[in-house]
Amino acid sequence: MVRVCVVGSLNADLVVRVRRLPEVGETVTGGVFHTFPGGKGANQAVAAARLGAQVRMVGKVGADSFGRDLRAALTRAGVDHGWVGVDPEVPTGVALIGVEESGRNLIMVAPGANARLRPEDVPAECVEGSDVLLLQLEVPIHTVLHAARLGRAAGTLVCLDPAPATDLPDELWRLVDVLTPNRGEAQALAGRPIHDVHGAREAAEALLARGVPRVVVKLGEEGALYASAGEWGHVPALRVRAVDTTAAGDAFSAALGVALGEGWSLPRAVQFATCAAGLKVTRMGAQAVPSREEVEAALGQGLDPREPFW
Repeated sequence: MVRVCVVGSLNADLVVRVRRLPEVGETVTGGVFHTFPGGKGANQAVAAARLGAQVRMVGKVGADSFGRDLRAALTRAGVDHGWVGVDPEVPTGVALIGVEESGRNLIMVAPGANARLRPEDVPAECVEGSDVLLLQLEVPIHTVLHAARLGRAAGTLVCLDPAPATDLPDELWRLVDVLTPNRGEAQALAGRPIHDVHGAREAAEALLARGVPRVVVKLGEEGALYASAGEWGHVPALRVRAVDTTAAGDAFSAALGVALGEGWSLPRAVQFATCAAGLKVTRMGAQAVPSREEVEAALGQGLDPREPFW
């Protein structure tokens, strides 16, 4: 069983489902309200556990009901959250999410305790005892950098989901083994627009030039573009009816990390991750992720991850 350490955020997702998302200054009524566990870090931790990994989570919540609920959700998923601290001085992070009938969303985040996760809160033994380290950018960048240093020193596969998009320290580029931006994040990091798969390949090549050995650009309903030295390819998305696209990228990044940690080739790992993300968007809630059995069933029987995809 692959061992995964996740250093990242935990948020309470306050979700309103509406016919369409509002324009600036507009009020849209008639929505249904839900509260779900979320946060990019916690989403990836739950997804990795659902996909068969042994998972440890490092993060921080407030001493409130949201924090208790988020840790309970990790427990139900089988995630070891012994390194999720409680800060009594600030509230748990909260995300306000609008989801329209097409599945598209609009998200605003109040980071709360996530902003107080410090480098000293990341235990070396948690990272060193893992095969894969999953990182995102909803916690302070200096904490992410510290975790990446620990991962590189331990020989752990360091996977960074650069979301939300921000400038990355030069050192971090050199510490990351796999970068998984979505279209908007890849555009911001590469400094060029992405209109199609060809544009995604050009952006990925620009990111490879920064020192990252593998880049996978998540293109939503257009699938994913992967690139490494001398190799690139495109995997189309599953054809599904989207209900909620929230955290589809988190499911993708977690699935990719699990597959690579198990020794899958990059093309096959991207196929596995694309399938996991496709199944995720058919369900409401950030952590309503598919199981390993569901993903393998969707991929078809007899999948051998060690063989090339094409």
